[in-house]
Amino acid sequence: MKRMPTLLESISTIVVMMLLVIVGFVVFGIPVQPLLILSAAYASVIAWRVGLRWKDLEEGITQRLSTAMPTIYIILCVGIVVGTWMYSGTVPALIYYGLKLLNPSYFLVSAFLISAITSMATGTAWGSASTAGIALIAIAHQLHIDAGMAAGAIIAGAVFGDKLSPLSDTTNLAAMVTNVNIFAHIKAMLWTTIPASIIGMIVWFFAGLNHKSSADKSQINALLRQLENVYHINFSVWIPAIVIIACLLFRFSTVPAMLVSCVAAIFVGALNHGFNFTDGFKAAFDGFKPDMIVHQVNLNDKATTLLEQGGMMSMTQVIVTIFCGYAFAGIVEKSGCLTVMLNTIKDKVTSPGTLILVTVISGLIMVLAAGVASVVIIVVGMLLYDMYDEMKLSRTNLSRTLEDSGTMIIPLIPWGTSGIYYTQQLGVNVYSYFIWTVPCYLCVIFAIFYAFTGWSVKKVKSPDTTHYTQHG
Repeated sequence: MKRMPTLLESISTIVVMMLLVIVGFVVFGIPVQPLLILSAAYASVIAWRVGLRWKDLEEGITQRLSTAMPTIYIILCVGIVVGTWMYSGTVPALIYYGLKLLNPSYFLVSAFLISAITSMATGTAWGSASTAGIALIAIAHQLHIDAGMAAGAIIAGAVFGDKLSPLSDTTNLAAMVTNVNIFAHIKAMLWTTIPASIIGMIVWFFAGLNHKSSADKSQINALLRQLENVYHINFSVWIPAIVIIACLLFRFSTVPAMLVSCVAAIFVGALNHGFNFTDGFKAAFDGFKPDMIVHQVNLNDKATTLLEQGGMMSMTQVIVTIFCGYAFAGIVEKSGCLTVMLNTIKDKVTSPGTLILVTVISGLIMVLAAGVASVVIIVVGMLLYDMYDEMKLSRTNLSRTLEDSGTMIIPLIPWGTSGIYYTQQLGVNVYSYFIWTVPCYLCVIFAIFYAFTGWSVKKVKSPDTTHYTQHG
């Protein structure tokens, strides 16, 4: 390398990436992945200007991607778990009993809890909103509950469950980018998500006191009957969950524990529900499909949407995003742009509180610009990773703050992927439900509060050496 890039050249790599995403994704609807490749191409021009050649950049990309491989293994296993747990009836049983908890007298709190259970079981906030969420919003209309209030509770529950699920793609991504253990990351998030959700439930409880009439639960009951027709919901459906918990308690690594659970799930699906044994392996690859049900069942659209989940192939989008994002990150790092930007930030950051505040502000700017959580996690995580080590802060502080200022906020961005999706699925615009998604924006406030009080800000005596692949 002939020289270090200037500050202007370094910052331009981030600015160009943001502009490409804003114009390409938000305005023209171009997928994020090719926009990240274009961003990497621009960063390559800067790298060429400072004297690097393609082999140097290829080395930088390879080094970055090598750190992502443990995550990719786990993300693939997450797809296998969801597919086989659908086949075994484990996930449907969690949703089944969650829906049975619905109490019309305390609808908003019940809606939050049901959405959270569904999301935690499936690892997807979107899946929760498009299944249990649609049924819940219909009941809200029958109770004459404001649709914005109901949608806010449903979305908050879906995001809350997603954040605390080891099956979630963005939860795994945040742990991977910061190189921390997935369960340590989830534990760290409890400091912001739990108090924010408790406040949310208090707000929803009092807001819902005027709606104590009984509701027609026909849509919920119809979905429950569909699940009963497909699965024999008994003790055996819990075996895959018991197996994975036992494996983790016996200190199995995450991937082997997940795979052992998947094998158990295939046997449960075949022996308990009478499904074709080979379909269990198909569910592991491409997700559970209604045509795997051996007896005649007429599934409605909601049940079909709920059951068609999982499989390794369902994780291809997030894996491609990792490859594209890390191509950009690898070039920015190899060209010295990252070092120049970090040295500039270091002059302004003088305390752990300031560093966490910078993380929050960076996350909010990126999420407003990009509207995609994965971009925020990868770019901001890459930019600030080393500074947490230098200040002897556990990187769980970084992983938590990336989620608080990124994935928790993304449903509140009208032009973001989640904002658009929830509006389409629930028929309620962002401006109507924004104020009622209480935990989503309170997490940011708690993150800043903790930053300057020092509460829950974990410190380490030497640079953090925990790794994403270690078990809890």
